[in-house]
Amino acid sequence: MTDENPKNEPASNMEKDPEDWVSGDEPMTGAQKSYLKTLSEQAHDEKALAEDLTKAEASKRIDAYHRCACPQAMI
Repeated sequence: MTDENPKNEPASNMEKDPEDWVSGDEPMTGAQKSYLKTLSEQAHDEKALAEDLTKAEASKRIDAYHRCACPQAMI
């Protein structure tokens, strides 16, 4: 039996893969939509914002913009 305590290793539970989110299949939030719109406009890639994204898909696209600011990495 192991005594795993997330407080001892806080990084181990800091970020969960969007595919594993319980609510990942729900429509993206208003905040995600607004932020993606801003990011896509800044990247001059307004076609990257789809209206029917899920929370998980929106999160992945936001992460892609943060990683490299190259919208083609999102698809």
